[in-house]
Amino acid sequence: MIAVVGAIASILVAKVSTPRGVSAGADRAVEGEDARDAGELRVSPEIWERFAVLEAKVDHLTQLVEQKKEEVTTLERLLRMAMRVVRRANRRLARVGQVPEEVPRELVPYSID
Repeated sequence: MIAVVGAIASILVAKVSTPRGVSAGADRAVEGEDARDAGELRVSPEIWERFAVLEAKVDHLTQLVEQKKEEVTTLERLLRMAMRVVRRANRRLARVGQVPEEVPRELVPYSID
């Protein structure tokens, strides 16, 4: 998904950064060339450099997203474990006849029960 957004952004940047008069001049230049070259798409090296930079940025962002997903998964697992510990402790307190501790609101979504 990030790669698609990066590709769309690079296309938009290329369109915005191209001067308006260039496309008219390019059409005239194509008319004067051979027929076999007329159908050929030419991209300037500057645009390829921008694509390379954007691809590197997208790759970096993809790597960051994957790292954050792993961190979130680990944190969710730890929160579930904390909820189990709280529930277990509350059951022990109830068995002994003491008042169980209140379950923190933050842990309620991670309850297995």
